[in-house]
Amino acid sequence: MTTDPSLPTATVASAANRARTIAVRATETGLPMDIHIDRGELRYGGEHLAREILRLCREAGREAGARRREDLAREGMPGHVLDRLGLPTRDDVAAAEQAAAEDVDAPTSWMRLV
Repeated sequence: MTTDPSLPTATVASAANRARTIAVRATETGLPMDIHIDRGELRYGGEHLAREILRLCREAGREAGARRREDLAREGMPGHVLDRLGLPTRDDVAAAEQAAAEDVDAPTSWMRLV
């Protein structure tokens, strides 16, 4: 199979969970191109795994979108057109990462049953 050089290539970015046991490469639309799942993650069940993969696809998609925006801006596309395309800025990516970091459920107590 050959690819047409006149067609634009997708911008891809990677995202991984903190433990680096789940990693995703996705396009700027969040379409996963590659997924790595450590065997130990399977013990948490399918629902948890699916939720984490979708979260990582969104994260990688935002990063890829910001890269695409930077590439198009470098090629001379005006900012108002980039805004209409819905491509995130670096500030948008940072705000989303900050919101995700604040959303992490911290334990209500460090005490455990003995």
